[in-house]
Amino acid sequence: MAPLPITSPKPLVESNQDLEPNSSSLEKFMIYETRAKIYIVGRDKRKQHWQVLKIDRSEAAELNMLEDPVIYTEAECNKLLKRVAEGNKSTGGLNLITKAFAILGFIKFMESYYMIVVTRRRQIGTVCGHAIYSIEESQLITVPHSTVQSEASYSKVELRYKKLLAGVDLTKDFFFSYTYRIMLNMQTNVGTLDDERMPYENMFVWNAFLTSGIRQRLGNTRWTVALVHGFFEQVAEIPHSCLFPTKSSVA
Repeated sequence: MAPLPITSPKPLVESNQDLEPNSSSLEKFMIYETRAKIYIVGRDKRKQHWQVLKIDRSEAAELNMLEDPVIYTEAECNKLLKRVAEGNKSTGGLNLITKAFAILGFIKFMESYYMIVVTRRRQIGTVCGHAIYSIEESQLITVPHSTVQSEASYSKVELRYKKLLAGVDLTKDFFFSYTYRIMLNMQTNVGTLDDERMPYENMFVWNAFLTSGIRQRLGNTRWTVALVHGFFEQVAEIPHSCLFPTKSSVA
């Protein structure tokens, strides 16, 4: 696995919103593709904060991305996508790849980069009011367009590495939260309530390397989640009468 290259950002347009980009975590994504780019549209839980991330598809072995600094409304975002579709009509238009609930990172084997996303999630509990999720389904998305990939991307070695990755069952014993630092104990979290950063560089974070490039490139963790491998169980308290039945309730 190779680290992602760091390139200088070039804003698409000037921001015209008062919302602060760092104030919202993105919890749902629509992933589109054109021949030249992948467009990831992310929104927050309240459906007030919409942003766009563009990933270039013209280089097989490089991964270049650009975060649009504009905070959009849903209507503004739809207009932007319509313009992108119109501008790419001659090369196949704009097509939806999938909807997703989390981006787990990027990986590269022999040549091409792949993006790992969560396409189905399940809430399994809450900690201090923060939702904790498990993964029910994930998907591996090839980033470069097929026309720029060489034979290395279809080699037996590449396919073997992809098969090994597919053998990692992300639906078992992997958990994440958009807002709670589940890689830290409760005492540490309570003592650092003012720190909103998600500490990926932690021994319990499984995808620290997979997300390192995008986090360094964008300077934030809005687009990814920290995936923890371990054990989580939350059980509702059982009423006392259920544990010790009275004589009248016993047959």
